[in-house]
This record gives sequence, structure tokens and C-alpha cells, in this order.
Amino acid sequence: MSSQEKYATISPAEFFKRNPELAGFSNPSRALYQTVRELVENALDATDVHGILPSLKTEIALVDEVRQIYRVSVEDNGIGIPPHVIPNAFARVLYSSKYVLRQSRGMYGLGVKAAVLYSQMYQERPLEVVSSPKGSKRLYMFKLKIDVVKNEPIILERRSVENPTGWHGTIVTIHLVGDWIRSKSKILEYIKRTYIITPYAEIVFKDPEGNVYYFERLTNKIPKPPKEVKPHPYGVDIEQIKYMIHQTDGKPMKLKEFLIKEFQHVGEATAEEILNKSGLRAGLEISKLTDADIARLVEALKKLEKLKPPSPEALSVIGEDLIELGLRKSFNPEFVAAVTRKPKAYQGHPFIVEVGIAYGGAITPQPEPVVLRYANKIPLIYDEGSDVMYKVVVKEIDWKRYGIEGDQYPLVVMIHLCSTKVPYKSAGKESVSDVEEIEREIKNAVQEVARKLERYISEKKKEMEAKMKLITYLKYIPEVSQSLATFIANKRDMQSDVYKELKAALTNLVLKRLNLNDVEKLQLDAYKVEEL
Repeated sequence: MSSQEKYATISPAEFFKRNPELAGFSNPSRALYQTVRELVENALDATDVHGILPSLKTEIALVDEVRQIYRVSVEDNGIGIPPHVIPNAFARVLYSSKYVLRQSRGMYGLGVKAAVLYSQMYQERPLEVVSSPKGSKRLYMFKLKIDVVKNEPIILERRSVENPTGWHGTIVTIHLVGDWIRSKSKILEYIKRTYIITPYAEIVFKDPEGNVYYFERLTNKIPKPPKEVKPHPYGVDIEQIKYMIHQTDGKPMKLKEFLIKEFQHVGEATAEEILNKSGLRAGLEISKLTDADIARLVEALKKLEKLKPPSPEALSVIGEDLIELGLRKSFNPEFVAAVTRKPKAYQGHPFIVEVGIAYGGAITPQPEPVVLRYANKIPLIYDEGSDVMYKVVVKEIDWKRYGIEGDQYPLVVMIHLCSTKVPYKSAGKESVSDVEEIEREIKNAVQEVARKLERYISEKKKEMEAKMKLITYLKYIPEVSQSLATFIANKRDMQSDVYKELKAALTNLVLKRLNLNDVEKLQLDAYKVEEL
């Protein structure tokens, strides 16, 4: 080792400034998309998680054509942010309210801070935040930057004014070097896909070209919000136990009490079983646990038998009715179905898979099904080919078995995975890893809803066959009525009456069999049958 080598430490802010691609900020196009995404996610978490019907206003504007600097602004009507929290919430990397066991759109406490870091790397304007907590009589305004070396907020301006309207929520504005032309399709797709699973939201989006997109609220029903839960014994490791002990703030606590109070599904009997398996004393102070003790404790936790699975209360599903509503509004299909599966678990973390299918109607046939991927209610737009959801739908499902014929698919398949720990492949949160338990559950969910589609297509084919039979019968009515009239009375003027009676009787018979209501469509003029 050379004596000339120099060693140093860097802050988390400095690390992500040097490696922006890890958070999805690899180029101006991706950075503009990622900034919109992070701000919209925060806005939705500030509203629907707290039982507030979201009203979001998003705008992208080109403010410097030469340097290609864009202003991105997102306004929500959420609970707002207390003024003493704002600087750290927006300008300290890895500071977040989401480091709890509860489903949320964000995970890493990085999101908007990565956008701020990217912003100040290439232009000089600060982050601007306006917020008013629900019930507050004042508006609080900040201009912030991040001290990259210290990973601390730099407060350039702070002031407050009266809030006469009672408005509550947050407005965040970021300036950054971007590329609207290349990111346009992705950003529009992100907004549209967000709306599909949040039909209870009202969204207004204005792009740099002056186009305004309005997505109206379709329902007042909001999914049940997730609850914070305690760790499950199967889902902890040595470092997490250390963190949990640290979170007790040094309060004296015995090991048995710690097990019962801090874990899911651990009562007196289970705690005794853990102590017996680990060989640790019930009265041992948790502050005195050594690394070896904690390792034995974790090993004992993993060996527990007949333990209840992790609580699904930490999860918030979209729900079958909202999925169907969103798909109908966005695609105008002829058939829609959805399923929300029962909770499952992997590595001590609960997860639920939801799948929706839209078929036919206004959907343009494609060489393969269109796959809409979501994780914790976040649309995943990039890296589709490496995602387990895409893999299941396109490569593992034989759609011909479910009645879809030919090489074109008028089919949209929506998959939503929600979990306290989504196994993303990178910090950019754009694709989900091939975890065996999750892949199996996704496949089961897709097959379950595909069977509903199969039944619909089968019934539709039977109905069409019956209609074709009716058409065939109607074609022969004129000749039959003429022959009957001649045979009965040898008078051609009776043909019309006989024809009408036969046609009406046959039509009523078929209608009764098909249980259809569109009588006018089926009561055809026998001489214009081909127009059907």
C-alpha cells in the first residue's frame, strides 16, 4: 500500500451528488422525469394517506431556453409540513418520515433531495417551498440549498405571512437543467398511469408547450391508509436489532420485555421460546447485549415455528373497484376485471398483489400485451424488460389458453405490488427483482383474472354464434313464407303476413334464448341481412 494514498470520508449528500444515476438522475431527460415523479409522489403521500381527496397542480415551464433550464412546480392540498421540519425534509439527505414499517411511495429519504442536488449542480436558483399545515393561520416560505459537504440545509430565506383563505398543503418549486423533448412521452405516461390508480384524485398538468391536461375526480372513495406496525421476527437482522435498541433512547428494558413490546406476534409463550432457543436470560438488560448475543437472538427468531405471518395492516391496496374504474376511464375497453389477492410474505415482509385486465373496445391491438407496472402505487415507466411483472405477463403466460387468438393483443394488464419492502433493483425504483415468492404470487394473480377474461370471451363467442344462426334463419324467411302462403291459400298477398309472423316468432325465440334487450338490432329486414 502506497504511503501517498489519501483517505477521506464524504457525506451522503456528497455521495449522491457524485452518483446521481443511482437515484435516476443520469441525464437531463431522466432528471426532468424523476423530479416530476418525486414531487408528485410526495404530494399524494401528503393527501390520500391522511384521508384527503388529492387535488394536484403540476407545471413544467422553460425559463432559460439557452441553458435549457426548466421550472418544475407541484402543489397539493395535503396536511402541510411544520416550518421547523421543512429545511431538513427538503435539504438533508436520508432524512425522512418514511423510515417506519408502513407502506409508502418513498423509501429511502432521498427522492426530492436527489432532485435538489441535481438542481444545484448545474444552475444557481434555490429550492422554493411554501407550506401551511392543516389548521394553521400562516403560510411559511423557504428558499433552500443543500450544504453538500456537511449534508445540512442552507436556509437562504425564511418568512411567513397570514393565511386568510385557510388553504393547507405544500407547493414545491425546483429549477433544473432538463430535456422536455426527450422526456415528454415518459412524463405524460407517468401522469396518465398515476391517474389510472388514483381515480379519486383531481390532477391538472401544464407542460412547457402550454398544453393543459385535466384529469377529473371520478369518485370520492379513498383506499384505506396503511398503519405503522412493529417488525416481524422473520424480517430482522443484527443491525436492525441494534437500531431498535438504540430507538429505546437508553431506557432500561429487560430482554423479555423488549421481545414482547417491540415485535409482532410475540407474547409470553413465544418470548420464552425465543429465550430458550437463544440461551439468553429474560432479565438481561438490552443495552448490555453483545454482538454475539444479538447474533444468537436473530438466529433464534428465524427458527420460530408456527408464527403468524406479518400483519397486512401496514399495507394499502388500491382495491378491485378503483382499479376497474381507472381502467374503464382510461382505455374504454369492452371488458374489465380485477383481483386483489390475499396477503403473503417474503423474508418477514408482507406483500399483496393486485391485477387488473382491460380487453378490447378502444384498445389498439399490440404485438404483446401492454403491461402497467406499479409498486406501492408508483407507476414504473423505465426498465420494463428487467421487471418481474413484465416477465410474468409477456413470457410466462400463454394468452391463447385464455381465448385471445392471433398475434395481436387488444389487452392491457395492470399489476400492483404493495409491500413494506419492495425489492427494487436500484435506488431509481423502476423495476422489481425476481423474488420467488413475489413472482409466484404475481403469476397466480394474473392467471386468476385471466380466467375471468376467458369466460367473457367464451360467452361472447357463443353469443356471436347464436346471432349468426339467427341471421341464417332470417335469410330464408322470405322463401319459406312465400312457399307457405302458396301452399296454404295459393295467394301471394298472404306472403307478407306469414313472413311477418314467422320473423317475429323466430326473433322472439332467439331473443329469449340469448337474453338480449337490443330488439331493434336483431329484428332485421330479411332483404338487408348482409348489413348486420
